[in-house]
Amino acid sequence: MPHGSLRVYLGAAPGVGKTYDMLAEGRRRADRGTDVVIGFVEDYGRALTRKMAEGLETVPRRTMTYRGATFTEMDPDAVLTRHPEVALVDELAHTNVPGSRHEKRWQDIEDLLDAGIDVISTVNIQHLESLNDIVEQITGIRQQETVPDDVVRRADQIEFVDMSAEALRRRMSHGNIYPPEKVEAALAHYFRAGNLTALREIALLWAADRVEEALMRYRQDHDIHKPWHTRERLLVALSGGPEGDTLIRRAKRISARSAGGEFLAVHVQPSDGLTSASPQLLARQRELVAELGGSFHTVTGDDPAQAILSFARKVNATQIVVGATRRSRLKRLISRGFGEVLIEGSGDDIDVYVVTHAEAAHGRWLRHRRTHTQENDTAGS
Repeated sequence: MPHGSLRVYLGAAPGVGKTYDMLAEGRRRADRGTDVVIGFVEDYGRALTRKMAEGLETVPRRTMTYRGATFTEMDPDAVLTRHPEVALVDELAHTNVPGSRHEKRWQDIEDLLDAGIDVISTVNIQHLESLNDIVEQITGIRQQETVPDDVVRRADQIEFVDMSAEALRRRMSHGNIYPPEKVEAALAHYFRAGNLTALREIALLWAADRVEEALMRYRQDHDIHKPWHTRERLLVALSGGPEGDTLIRRAKRISARSAGGEFLAVHVQPSDGLTSASPQLLARQRELVAELGGSFHTVTGDDPAQAILSFARKVNATQIVVGATRRSRLKRLISRGFGEVLIEGSGDDIDVYVVTHAEAAHGRWLRHRRTHTQENDTAGS
């Protein structure tokens, strides 16, 4: 049996129109003759949302009692028995009432997908597990219901439902999101313009990462090795030497200059396991990378420069940051240095920045070899 496809409408905040758009898509498909049902939709009393649901078949909910209170949940068994072509299931991150088939609604959706039913769902950015702490810092509210990022990233389609902070606040003021008695408090707290702008920016960046994943898969499937510069991605090469802290901080500053820029750190481990790198320094630098929002990677290779270049193209890096050489003048006369090899092998699609640092031995000589290099760059050999 073919696996069902998942489409997710992603929003930065409640009220942007995710459920409305989900229902509109369901109606469009139904009008084309597709068998569409509502597995679960929560309209929160919003008239426009309720009207959009009219005409679509709704699978009856399951009524449950918990601690003396009555609740209604989606009945996944009923949806599976009905077995439509498409099921509309709102609120991907919802936590089910104890005693339900699964703890979380996204797990119910997995069952529908496994049964070959296509699912269209919704989720707000604040419910993604990886962003839970960040959203709490912005809004002062910790979301209790979350969904693993990977569940959303595995979706076949993610559609970002966008709305400016000003438009969303107007919608709130007009009573189109919350009941009148809740509007003033919402506008003064969670729905402050600054909060909404920050959440929207986070949602856009998260969605951009999803686009990057799709591009990565496309490049791999079509054997495309040349980087596609959809955003700035810096790769800082760490030798395990004391200059690493300087290089990491410089890479972070450079990446921060562009919207959505990011940085990765990589250390090349010889295949024989023998290395002069300090484990203590590498461990500290790994922690620093994490603190600054980067990711740390270790690759194996006997030619560090080629290993770095190969990894850079694999992750679609736009720039490589390396440190000025710590080799003596005599060694530089005998053979080419790590930075030189990187510059020559980077071609015209990756810029190489060579950073001078306190441990460099006459690093300025290498820095002038390429116009794209700049003062204070990544780890030498």
